[in-house]
Amino acid sequence: MSKRVDTKLCSVEEAVKRIPSGCTIAVGGFIGSAHPEAVTAAIERLFIESGGPRDLTLVYGAGQGDGQQRGLNHLAHEGLIQRVIGGHWGLAPALGKLAIANKIEAYNFPQGVLCQLFRDIAARRPGCVTHVGLGTFMDPVHGGGRLNSRTTDALVERIELGGQTYLWYKSFPVHVGLIRATAADCNGGLLFDEEAILGEALAIAQAAHNHGGIVIAQVQQILHSPAPPHSIRVPGILIDHIVVANLAEHPLTFAEASNRTYFSPARDIELNNHESHQSPVLSDERYIIASRACDELIPGSIANLGIGMPEGISIVAKERGLLDQCTLTIESGPIGGAPAGGLSFGASAFPQAIIDQPAQFDFYDGGGLDFAALGAAQIDSKGNVNVSKFGTRIAGIGGFANIAHNAKKIVFCGTFTTNGLEVTSQQGSLSIARDGQTKKFVEQVEQVCYAAENSSRYQSEVLYITERAVFRKCDLGLELIETAPGVDLDRDILAQMEFRPVIRSIRSMPSHCFRNRVP
Repeated sequence: MSKRVDTKLCSVEEAVKRIPSGCTIAVGGFIGSAHPEAVTAAIERLFIESGGPRDLTLVYGAGQGDGQQRGLNHLAHEGLIQRVIGGHWGLAPALGKLAIANKIEAYNFPQGVLCQLFRDIAARRPGCVTHVGLGTFMDPVHGGGRLNSRTTDALVERIELGGQTYLWYKSFPVHVGLIRATAADCNGGLLFDEEAILGEALAIAQAAHNHGGIVIAQVQQILHSPAPPHSIRVPGILIDHIVVANLAEHPLTFAEASNRTYFSPARDIELNNHESHQSPVLSDERYIIASRACDELIPGSIANLGIGMPEGISIVAKERGLLDQCTLTIESGPIGGAPAGGLSFGASAFPQAIIDQPAQFDFYDGGGLDFAALGAAQIDSKGNVNVSKFGTRIAGIGGFANIAHNAKKIVFCGTFTTNGLEVTSQQGSLSIARDGQTKKFVEQVEQVCYAAENSSRYQSEVLYITERAVFRKCDLGLELIETAPGVDLDRDILAQMEFRPVIRSIRSMPSHCFRNRVP
C-alpha cells in the first residue's frame, strides 16, 4: 500500500540531503515549464555550504534554464557535476562553460532519444535503438556525441538489425529523479492540472524507482483527499519525498508566473481573434522568412515550429487564418493551439491536448509530422545543417535531430548572414543596408546536426529559407531556386557564400513576403 502523503512531505533542504555523491540524477522539465526550480536551487545552496553532494552525473532531455542563473545553471559547479548527458545546452551556459573548459565529461544526445531512454532505463532494457542521429555528430563514426577530450566512454554504438543500421544509445542506472507537478493527493499521487506540460516525469520516476533510487517531487499544493485516478499522472508508489514550493520557484514558465490562457479549451476560443493572446511585431527579415515558410504550410497539416526564427511562422499563420486549419505541435507535448515563444517556449495557448514528451517523440520519429520548420545556424554545400556548436559556445541538439530527420516536409529558417545584418522590406522588394559579418553558408559545418545524406525515408522535400534566397536539397547538393526582388545574385548571394550552389532555374520569391507593414 502506498504511504500517505504526510509521510513523504519534507522541506526542500531535507530532501536534497538525501542525494548521495557519485550518483546519477535525472531532471525533468522544458526550459522553465515543469522544471523543479526549488529543488535544483536547493542543491546549489547545499553544495556551496557543505561541499556536497559531489561528482554527480546529470541527465536531462530538454534544455532547462533562462540563459543566466535559473534551471540547470544551479548545478553548474566544478566538483558538484562530473558528467552531463544532455539534450540542449544553450539555456544553461554555465554548464557549457564547464564542458568547453574540459572540467566535466559532456555528451549531447537528441532530446527525443533521452526522453525515450528514460523509459528503456525504467524497463531495464539495453537502451534506445533508433535511426535518429545517424550521420550526425551523435553517430560514433563522427564522435558519438562527445563534446570534449575528457569525455571518452562510448555511450552510443552502431548496430545492424535486419540489414539496417541503427544507433544504440545505452542504458545506465538512474539513482535520483527530480520532477515537478501541480499537486500531490493524499496518497502522494501527482496531478499536473496547472502545468504547461507533462514532460517525462513518469518515465524519470519509474527509472529511478526501478533502480532502487529515490524520487523527489516538487509541488505547489497538497490535496488531503484522493484525486480521481484518471487525473493522476505519476502514482504515489513512485514518490519518496514531496516538497511544497512557493510561486516564485514554481512559475508556469520562466517568462510567466501563471496564465490560465494555457488551459482554456481550444474549442471555446477563436484563436485568430482572441485579444488576450497578442502577437509580437516581427522585424523585416523575420517577417520575410516566416511569410515564405508559411507558404509551405498546407491546410490540414500537423506541424512543429522550432524555437527562434521559426516562431514567427505561427504569427503569420494567425494573420492568414491558418491556425484553425493546421495543428501546431510542440515536442514537449502540447497538440494544437498557438505555441508560445521565448522563455515560454514549450507551452501552447489553448491546446487541444497535452501528452507526455516521450510519446510525442514516438509520433515524430514515426513520420507523424507533415511539416516542420527549424532554425539553421550553418548550412554547407551538401545541405547539412548545424545548430549545436559554434567555436567555444555549445547550444546543443535538443529535439532538432528527431524532428529534422522525420518530418515529411522540413523547412530550415534563418538569415543569410548574421552579426550586424540590416535589411528593410519596401515596395515589394528587399534592400540590404548592411550585410552581416558572419557567413552562414559555409563549405563545411562545424557539427552535423541534420545529415542531408541520411534524411528520412518519410521526407518529400527539404527547403532552406532566408530573407534573400530559397534553396532546396537535391541529389547534387544545395540548389538555389528563388531570390528576393531587389537583390543582386553575385553581390548579395554568391559573394556571401563559401561555396557555389547548384543553379539551374531561379524564380523570384513571392512579392507578398515583402509587403510594407505598419508596426
